[in-house]
Amino acid sequence: MKKLSLYICIAAVACASCRKDFAEINTDPNLVSTPDVNALFAFSLENLESYQGTEWIWENLEQLLRFSQHLTTDPYELSTNINSRYGVLYNKVLPNMFEIRAQIDAHADKGRYRNIRAATYVVQVLHALKVTDMNGSIPYTEAILGRPEQLFKPVYDDQKVLYDTWLKELSDAVDSLSGSATGQVNFGASDLFYANNWSHWAKLANTLKLRIAVRYEGQDVNVTKRVFREVMESAMGPIDSDIAQFVYNKPQHNPIGNDIDYRSPRFGTSSIINFLKSANDPRLPIYFSPNDLVGSFKDTLTKYGKTLPAFINVNDPLVMFQGGPADWTTDPATAAWYKTTYDAGGNNKYRLIGNINKKFFAPRYGIYSNSNGRMLDYMVTWAETCFYIAEFIQKGYGAGFDTKGSAADWYSKGIITSIQTMNKIAVAAESTPGYAGNGDAEIQAYLNHPNVRFNGANDLERIYIQQYLNFYRLANEAFMFVRRTGYPKDGSAYYPRNAWVEPIPRRYPLDEPPVGTNNENWQSAQQAQGFTPGDRGVPALSTQRLWFDKNSPDFGKGN
Repeated sequence: MKKLSLYICIAAVACASCRKDFAEINTDPNLVSTPDVNALFAFSLENLESYQGTEWIWENLEQLLRFSQHLTTDPYELSTNINSRYGVLYNKVLPNMFEIRAQIDAHADKGRYRNIRAATYVVQVLHALKVTDMNGSIPYTEAILGRPEQLFKPVYDDQKVLYDTWLKELSDAVDSLSGSATGQVNFGASDLFYANNWSHWAKLANTLKLRIAVRYEGQDVNVTKRVFREVMESAMGPIDSDIAQFVYNKPQHNPIGNDIDYRSPRFGTSSIINFLKSANDPRLPIYFSPNDLVGSFKDTLTKYGKTLPAFINVNDPLVMFQGGPADWTTDPATAAWYKTTYDAGGNNKYRLIGNINKKFFAPRYGIYSNSNGRMLDYMVTWAETCFYIAEFIQKGYGAGFDTKGSAADWYSKGIITSIQTMNKIAVAAESTPGYAGNGDAEIQAYLNHPNVRFNGANDLERIYIQQYLNFYRLANEAFMFVRRTGYPKDGSAYYPRNAWVEPIPRRYPLDEPPVGTNNENWQSAQQAQGFTPGDRGVPALSTQRLWFDKNSPDFGKGN
């Protein structure tokens, strides 16, 4: 019996060993069952940026910045190539952030991963906010629960639920990131933006709360006021320095390249160029390229007895910067010069309207393709933060707590850091800078200009316009701004919006999921928002508004 028992034990061990070996042999060597947390984080951070080449070409330069009148170009329909942000959220960002937190929860010492966990929420909210900005209701609270909970049909959360959820997640993240970093595990080299500086992650979270606050204002101003107070009373505060800005900086990054002219060149509108010229804004040569009215062009005109078209003042010291109508149909005579050169006599052919500064957007554009210029992408900036704060104080939302300065103070800070940041982008791109040296003299002269400094009459409009000018490189925020405020304003004596008759889609159409998947929830969400399900036409997209946008003024009709 003893021998038999021994043989049984040996056989059992052998069978167990065989089963174990068999399982190992049949495991796919290419399948990672427990992915590395650092790799997951870096992958998602990278994808916040890497998809944007498509976005720049099909959305920013062709649609959103044209709708906001930061530039003008040939009008094209909304392509089916838009809205790549949506797929990135569900394929490249949310799954990884969920997986990181799932692995943390399995650790016995998960308290040491507190800051890592908090940062994952900041990342996902940053991109998810951008997705709802153009899509409205999206899956979030029940998203990515297919594997852990077998929930394959998530609800589409409406924007109020989304905003409320994100405000809580960001507040919790700030609380976590504000604690002691002693003993905290970090991401190592995988934190591509902040190199594990947890205070900077907290500041980013607070600025994102301000982004949500301005979106909330049209529906519930009391939430806006509450969030503003929370941010200003936070020990960490919002982004408050150059190094706390959320910037992607990789030497070989080249998302646009020669596609900056895809389908049509881009030009400046007369509204933005004339305003920049009126105050000698240092950002003028950063944003736009000169035409051919330089050097001895006047002598050439005199020699051949030529007179320039009436929209150009030949004695303007900044005559080399010219814009035209945002909607070409409103002034076809001027619009004709976008793509036609002026015959100045002899062999002289002058371009009268310059392009946007292509190298500022695409450092390796054209003949510069072999240059060392690099594209810095500032996704969330110090200037944006300052202008939100200035706006809220000017509206009277800062009563009863320390706003750490007046509206004028924050306005000036916003202008200073906006100009400095844009100049850094230009220098890195090996493009035209706005100034040499530290720029202090040029910036101070600009702050003192009558068209810029507070005057006690239209100070809110001045804050708005500086906020608008700062969004030249952030097309999503630029379009968000003109939707929520109605500025630039038609007929304004300060900064008049260009005439415009073309209907503007205020959102993107959100396609129905594949048949048999989540169709009922999609249909319900579309109807709850007042949308015609499946309608991709401009009449619907321009009149059936998102929740945050329901009470916003029409374009150009700001109060």
